[in-house]
This record gives sequence, structure tokens and C-alpha cells, in this order.
Amino acid sequence: MRAHVQEIVFDCAAPAALVRFWAGLLGGEPVDRSADWSYVDPPAFVRIAFQRVPEGKAAKNRLHLDLEVPDPALAAKEVLPLGAVTVGGLVTDEQGSFQVMRDPEGNEFCFVTG
Repeated sequence: MRAHVQEIVFDCAAPAALVRFWAGLLGGEPVDRSADWSYVDPPAFVRIAFQRVPEGKAAKNRLHLDLEVPDPALAAKEVLPLGAVTVGGLVTDEQGSFQVMRDPEGNEFCFVTG
């Protein structure tokens, strides 16, 4: 048996707010299915959904998205007005560069090249 990724789901406190952040970052129109569930279908990517949970985020993600961009430092600056937070500095090695970021609820993701 082989499975197909239908969607990636983030647990969160505020689905409607978080879907708008990710829609602003990846494209697509945010959809609020209910007060507890929102999603976006970014162009050329799997659906990303957000479900309300009662507990807060307590530790680093065990899974995160690496988003390829031409310039991670510039991308990091551009998403700050959307509510993103930069974590540490730009890392560059022989494989390329990456910048760790957090969305408005603290979920880590990276802007990458290479």
C-alpha cells in the first residue's frame, strides 16, 4: 500500500489567524470551515489545515517545512510584517543557505536555497 499526502495539519490556538499568515506566505485563499478548522490550498502544494486544540505549543516542532526561496535573508524580512519571527542568523555552507523562522504561533519553518 502507498499513501498520498492529503493535507498537512497544524494544531493551533487560532486557526483563522494562522491560515491567513500561511496564505500570505504561500498563496491561496484562506477558508474557515468552522471556528475550529481552517485551511488553504497553496498553488502547486498540498492543502495546509489548522485545527484548534486546547493546549499551547510547548516544544520545538518534530516536523517543519523547508520553503525554497531565491534569498532566505530577504524572504525573512518580507514575512516579518505578516507576524513571522526570525530565529538565529542566516546559516550558509557548501549546500546552500537557510534561515529558521517561526509563524505567529511559534511553529518553526525554514527559508532555504540549494
